[in-house]
Amino acid sequence: MTSPRSPLARPFPLLPQIAGVTPHVARAGYKAWERTDLTFVTLDPGTSVAGVLTQSKCPSPEVEWCRAALVLGQARAMVVNAGNANAFTGARGRAAVEAIAARAAGQLGCRPSDIFVASTGVIGVPLPIDKAEAGLDAAFAAAPCTWEEATNTIGTTDTFAKAAMTTAVVDGRTVTLVGIIKGSGMIAPDMATMLGFIFTDAAVEPAFLQAALGEANRASFSCITVDSDTSTSDSVLAFATGKAGNTPLADAEDAGADAFRAALSDLCLQLAHLVVRDGEGATKFIEIAVTGAESDASARTIALSIANSPLVKTAIAGEDANWGRVVMAVGKAGEPAERDLLAIRFGDTQVAQGGLAVVGYDEAPVAAHLKGQDIEIGVDIGLGEGQATVWTCDLTHGYISINADYRS
Repeated sequence: MTSPRSPLARPFPLLPQIAGVTPHVARAGYKAWERTDLTFVTLDPGTSVAGVLTQSKCPSPEVEWCRAALVLGQARAMVVNAGNANAFTGARGRAAVEAIAARAAGQLGCRPSDIFVASTGVIGVPLPIDKAEAGLDAAFAAAPCTWEEATNTIGTTDTFAKAAMTTAVVDGRTVTLVGIIKGSGMIAPDMATMLGFIFTDAAVEPAFLQAALGEANRASFSCITVDSDTSTSDSVLAFATGKAGNTPLADAEDAGADAFRAALSDLCLQLAHLVVRDGEGATKFIEIAVTGAESDASARTIALSIANSPLVKTAIAGEDANWGRVVMAVGKAGEPAERDLLAIRFGDTQVAQGGLAVVGYDEAPVAAHLKGQDIEIGVDIGLGEGQATVWTCDLTHGYISINADYRS
């Protein structure tokens, strides 16, 4: 993490350890850097796992490995490599993932399918097996580390370590959920964002954990965008060790199921917002709320059209109340919209309604709102009950500088 810290950064929270979860870090040397770049997390026997993975048609072999392993629903460890995405690397990339899983499984005495693997970094360079194995051996010998060390280790262009926690009462017991995440650019997920990992001591059956994570994802990770680009490696995995001792949650009707789902959704939304706050070059955190669409799906498409518009994002970066660009983004979304029913607000100020600028509209309060770091844009389509909220950031010269120099 060598770039200047994002002005939207949040301090790293105080996180508790999760019973049955032990993180370690090591330096494999995937890039020419003097930092740890391999995170190895062991999970006690009986840990359930669920995941949401990229919908990219060019996924990494790590994503394909996790997709197959998730069917079995059990996990004993997670290995995350930073500095090399190992994507678009053919048979050599697949061999590297198999070697990592086999070595970790040998260390723990479990099946290779119990090992979950993720990688992030440059696309198109095969992950060197010798470095992977040496890095794993170092991690096996390393003392347990802090959550902050583990989070820093999975970062690439991230400028601050991102994590969150929450709790819920299930079956009369307090269960804890901790999440760590990395992501700064190539953020426009169809399912999740870059790499995120959630750990809980709750007892949760794999099928219910999968359903709960999918639900949480739809209103969090799948509602953020930095630059409209979906990664080859996007993965969010959730692990439940069962150490809290509650009766295992197996169904939405179980006592405490609603509390667990709400806690998981809250955690995912916290993590998703942190990714946007670390968007490459970002200086503004932008919430876009669309109401009055024909359906929720239509509202989401319109909201993402606004959020992904370079013209909207650069206007916000320049603190320019150019609501005409919002009109443009609504119109190009391809969803039902009626010009003369459209209403737009910035912050609490209505700027356009009925296809026209509001009579007597004073731009001063909008200009003041845009000088802040947290920006709100509201759009009412005027056609139905559909609604959606997405989050994005502005587009600045910093984004260009980071990505023009990414491989050098």
